Amino acid sequence: MTEALLDDIPVSRKLSQLAGLVDRYARPAHAVTHGGHVETIAAGHYTVSGLSRHVRLGEFVAHRSPSGIHLGEVIRVEPDVVYVCPIEPGEPIGIHDTIIRKGAFRIAPDDSWCGRTINALGEPIDGQGPLTPGHIRRPISNTAPPSMTRQRVETGFKTGVRAIDIFSPLCYGQRLGIFAGSGVGKSTLLSMLARADAFDKVVIALVGERGREVREFIEDTLGVHMAKSIAVVATSDESPMLRKMAPLSAVTIAEHFRDQGDNVLLIVDSVTRFAHAIREVAVAAGEPPIARGYPASVFTELPRLLERAGPGAEGAGTITAIISILVDGDNHNDPIADSTRGILDGHIVLERSLAEEGRYPPVNPLASISRLARKAWTPDQEKLVRRLKSLIHRFEETRDLRLIGGYRPGSDPDLDMAIKQVPIIYEVLKQSPGDKPANDAFADLANGLKNGAVR
Repeated sequence: MTEALLDDIPVSRKLSQLAGLVDRYARPAHAVTHGGHVETIAAGHYTVSGLSRHVRLGEFVAHRSPSGIHLGEVIRVEPDVVYVCPIEPGEPIGIHDTIIRKGAFRIAPDDSWCGRTINALGEPIDGQGPLTPGHIRRPISNTAPPSMTRQRVETGFKTGVRAIDIFSPLCYGQRLGIFAGSGVGKSTLLSMLARADAFDKVVIALVGERGREVREFIEDTLGVHMAKSIAVVATSDESPMLRKMAPLSAVTIAEHFRDQGDNVLLIVDSVTRFAHAIREVAVAAGEPPIARGYPASVFTELPRLLERAGPGAEGAGTITAIISILVDGDNHNDPIADSTRGILDGHIVLERSLAEEGRYPPVNPLASISRLARKAWTPDQEKLVRRLKSLIHRFEETRDLRLIGGYRPGSDPDLDMAIKQVPIIYEVLKQSPGDKPANDAFADLANGLKNGAVR
């Protein structure tokens, strides 16, 4: 009877329970604590002697002061000293203060965290009391599942945003990037995607956001959907270490739910600020820049973060990741945008010119690509979208010619059709955060083309 009950438990859950037991009991009851002393203090880091033989790169240390215990991450190890970047800005630290090794930073996610807002350290900041820790303490700097053990991405879902569901549909376990300059509408589009009903859990990492926008996003945008969501927040005024840790903590929470069999939506806004935080930490460690001010560690950490999202092992759930990328100066080929585009499974491009025309969301359907679209489209839908893109391309490439009166109607039937139908398509794609999500984007498009009326 017991064996029959155990056989009903998914393999992923058995592995998670085993990992929890190993984490709880494999460590010695009286672990040796290693300590050192502060040698030098600089603006972005301090050095510690006496720990070089005992710590590893990326581990955490603790400093006790009259105001409490303060954490720092080891960012460089030399034979005589280690470099430590403090977690909190303005930490009160002095020469010869004692520093204790803590090891890898871990959090213990739990189902009861849904509906809560926490910081990068896994501490509540919403004033609703302490969090209940889970049974498994997970390191936030984890590795992605082995590629050959993962499920295949096969099933599409509806986001409720017509511009995406028609031209760049998504699948469970996909990783999509939203590329745009500042003030074009990334956060607004993310807020519309966060309300999708296709997911069991939603984990949101707000990295480097304005402090005033946090409550607006949680209370106004998510609203009732916050009951199944967890928000991890590191605002722009917080230290680079906290801004670096926020996406790592968020994906660790998402992995907890994925291992339980849930379909999880992970939103990171934005990965560019995550890269900026890594750059600040790397510069403090003395790492030289290699591409427009970015050190090599930035391009190492980006795939390590993004590859952790996606489908889980057989029997587990999925993490569908929607990542926003802030392109500097509207240059979509800047190092972070270019590197991220090659890692993700598709990209949505938001154009400033479309936003200036009043078309929201300002999605460019010709530049936006979902590499898994064929798994979400039916054959007829795929054929239709190809035809729509052809019409939009003809309409846009002849815009200047038509504005100067250089085209005579009737000379090109395809262009005549584009002139008639593309403005209607653009009108159907318009959607604001206050609009009801689209249940069937293709039906809405068909009705719009049939009626030919501007809404």
